Amino acid sequence: MSIPVVTIGAGQAELVGSLERLHGPVTVVRRCSELAELVAACQTGLARAAVVAGGTGEITATLVDSLARVGVALVGLADDDAERLRLDGLGVLAAPEAVPAAELANLIAEAVDRATAFAAAPTSSSSSFALAGARPIAEAAAEDGPDEPAGEGEIIAFWGPIGSPGRTTLAVNCAAELVADGRSAVVVDADPYGASVAGALGLLDDSAGLAQACRLADQGVLDRRALERVAVPVMTGAGTLRVLTGLTRADRWPELRAAALTTVLERCREIADVVVVDAGFCLEADEELSFDTMAPRRNAATLRSLELADRLFAVGSADTIGMPRLVRALAELERAVPSATPTVVFNKVRASSIGRFPERALREAWERFGPGIPISAMIPHDAAVADAALLGGSVLLEAAPESAIRTSIAGLVCSPAQRNRRFAIRGAKAGLRAAR
Repeated sequence: MSIPVVTIGAGQAELVGSLERLHGPVTVVRRCSELAELVAACQTGLARAAVVAGGTGEITATLVDSLARVGVALVGLADDDAERLRLDGLGVLAAPEAVPAAELANLIAEAVDRATAFAAAPTSSSSSFALAGARPIAEAAAEDGPDEPAGEGEIIAFWGPIGSPGRTTLAVNCAAELVADGRSAVVVDADPYGASVAGALGLLDDSAGLAQACRLADQGVLDRRALERVAVPVMTGAGTLRVLTGLTRADRWPELRAAALTTVLERCREIADVVVVDAGFCLEADEELSFDTMAPRRNAATLRSLELADRLFAVGSADTIGMPRLVRALAELERAVPSATPTVVFNKVRASSIGRFPERALREAWERFGPGIPISAMIPHDAAVADAALLGGSVLLEAAPESAIRTSIAGLVCSPAQRNRRFAIRGAKAGLRAAR
């Protein structure tokens, strides 16, 4: 079987000649002068593999993901050991530029076999478009790169429909409760439309930590130390949590690519017991709106976060607008991410918007109109407490440790002993003073 190949790089002339003299299964069908030409050739179905002979610095996780999405394997030739190690971390088979033609042909065949096997795997056909690309970069690194302990942290995602149902409030406060419970936590603001975690925690940070981490991941150089430098440490009365702040402007959404975000979340698993993701609301598979399947996707960050989540909380606002929105959003979630098993949480539960007995009325309405998923929690509304915490840039565990809203939020992720502690904040502060 012949394998059509496109090439690029300073060393491609010698490479093509050696492959042609081999008269083997590999056939070079085009020599490209720039990366855009190579991508375009791959997108047309001209080749099954691409070889970058020198100048491999342009290879990124996004490029690997984009080529794999159209069934093209990538091979990089570089003489620098560190560069080959970087390529291995991206899931790219690499070899020195002077590799013998026979070995190169075998390497190309192996790369094509891998790409074919991944395309046929169940994970590539289930779920949304974000899983239709290359194999996850973290998976590639574990398979091909140096031996490193796999991350064991749990990913908890907070998602819900448009309309500010309280995703961010629940996300940051659940992270604080987890820290108070003795677990380490990282908060990731992955909302491409309206990042708000930094504001909720009183941070004057304008560096867009998640975008920085994604850039490093895209280049294949995001390790634990780099992630710890990018993540902002936030001191609370209960301990310290790390935050990857969100985009400073909505028009920066192309910086959150699905392939890079996958690596970021996997690295977060390695440095924390729990990764709390504040996800965006929109699940639209917007590649259907574009003729260019290689183009970035605005909702890729949201879809990827929901696909990778170990636990997913679907947050709705408890009123006559919020409930129908959540019902429709859950139907969209089932289509976009079939693997998701959401836990339904209603926020801002109050008699003024539902009736005299809000919890009972909410359950009766949900049983009648809901999608059959039970309500797991109802968070009471306390505007004074929530506003005080927001004004002070603090979490509820600091601002109002004995409030009903704080106890209810703690119940989402913590043990009964932790959420029922009336003076959890005092114990935490005492521990901090002792540590000093």
